[in-house]
Amino acid sequence: MNVLVTGGAGYIGSAVVEELLAEQHTPVVFDNLVAGHAEAVPADVALVQGDLFDAALLRQTLAEFRIDAVIHLAAFLQPNESMTNPGKYFGNNVAGTVALLNAMVESKVRRFILSSTCATFGNPQYTPIDEQHPQQPISPYGVSKLMIEQMLPWYE
Repeated sequence: MNVLVTGGAGYIGSAVVEELLAEQHTPVVFDNLVAGHAEAVPADVALVQGDLFDAALLRQTLAEFRIDAVIHLAAFLQPNESMTNPGKYFGNNVAGTVALLNAMVESKVRRFILSSTCATFGNPQYTPIDEQHPQQPISPYGVSKLMIEQMLPWYE
């Protein structure tokens, strides 16, 4: 399977790419390299340096590499920073994901995995936190990830 990994040049993304290779999939990394590093991408893996807001590049990448699925890891992810700069988090995390999903719809790519966060739960009401735990984020970062989770069913 050809799998686009957004944020694939980051710490978690590069580990996901290695696992995909080990399972005989063909990963393609899509990363703006703001926080990721090209050196983290194996030499035999395609790296597309680009931004999620570049709809033409997204569509071209999905078509050129015949992408079957997307693993979406690209995000700003500092809860403390999000408290002082919420627009950065809503603009990148939410609007960037909408741009990605729209490109996927246009390209007829239907398989999608989102890397979310425990920050959607806020302060735990009990531990261990399970999937039934109320989601009450306390930072714009957590809210941005919860917004993405809540909009995904509309893209089915």
